[in-house]
Amino acid sequence: MTALPLTESLPRRLPTEQDEVVRDLLALTETLADRELAPRADEFEATARFPRDILRTLGRAGLLGLPYPTAHGGGGQSHETHVHVLEILAKRWLAVAQSVNIHALACYPLAAYGTEAQRERWLPGMLGGEQLGANCISEAEAGSDIGAISSTARRGEQGTYTVDGTKAWTSHAGQADFYNVFCRTGGPGVRGLSLLLADATTPGLHVQRPEKKMGVRSSPTASVVFDGAELGADRMIGRPGKGFLIASGLFDRGRLGIAACAVGLASAAMEHAVAYAKTRHQFARPVIDFQGLSFLLADMSTQIAAARALVREAARTLDSGASASAVTAAAARAKLFATDTAMRVTTDAVQALGAYGYVEDHPVERWMREAKLLQIIEGTNQIQRVIVARSL
Repeated sequence: MTALPLTESLPRRLPTEQDEVVRDLLALTETLADRELAPRADEFEATARFPRDILRTLGRAGLLGLPYPTAHGGGGQSHETHVHVLEILAKRWLAVAQSVNIHALACYPLAAYGTEAQRERWLPGMLGGEQLGANCISEAEAGSDIGAISSTARRGEQGTYTVDGTKAWTSHAGQADFYNVFCRTGGPGVRGLSLLLADATTPGLHVQRPEKKMGVRSSPTASVVFDGAELGADRMIGRPGKGFLIASGLFDRGRLGIAACAVGLASAAMEHAVAYAKTRHQFARPVIDFQGLSFLLADMSTQIAAARALVREAARTLDSGASASAVTAAAARAKLFATDTAMRVTTDAVQALGAYGYVEDHPVERWMREAKLLQIIEGTNQIQRVIVARSL
């Protein structure tokens, strides 16, 4: 009796209705990315213009709240689908994918820790993209060490909170409609951290001049000053003193999103390098035929495939309901490897194009500058190594 091939002898999983939904969603994302993002990325990055209209379009398409329940306007999709969408968007325009990730993160505290009344009040507008969000966490002396946060929220006799302090490196600053403000409501140490939701129009909330960045210029980053900003008690998300717990979940999801963006950016750089190598001729041959370059491209492809596998596995770990420590380690590994891969691949893409890679006629020089940011934000890769090492 002839044995069947292994792939034929294994049972096949029948496609489900959800599979069809995801395929349609990814096809829609590809269409929007090609139509709305790719043609405008170069111009907007060169002029540092924020693409708010594109984010509204993505919101109307249901792409800004994918990993949240449908009851309040979310997409009801897995994190694995969410990171796939981010990868597709980042392949066309990193800043937009990063904005989608930032906004999805800004919705997380309310979705996970808010009361039902708070969710009903704010989540539909947030998840639909009409209200753009931002997170105010970092400070000049409190980056990876959020226990060093010094911003305060003093509770008054009427139950309101008065917020004072300066937040640094806030993405979407000046464009966001609401800010998640992590501040100290108790004594020293992480136990005193709480989270308050502030509207952008809150008196005493002042956005400073945007930073002049090396890359991702169409996504604004600035400091936000709180000078006696008064917020009602209904603005407290979760119980007072639970801010560190909320921030931990925020960081895991943020790192996973950045890792997905890194895979998309690296994929764009590799494909551009391959296309160039097929058309560029030296010594009467396309340069892709030379082993030195073809091996460089092979390494790019392999590294991207490995990074994508780590990202998808980390997303499945989060979707599975695994322990917080397992999710944290998986997200850190994915972020570390994927962003290092993006830096390596974009740098090699510049090398593959030679002198053309160093000028703005080709996008690889911009992608290389953008990749550097991914190794820094959502916790530097040195911090990711600390997290992974501790998990061992």
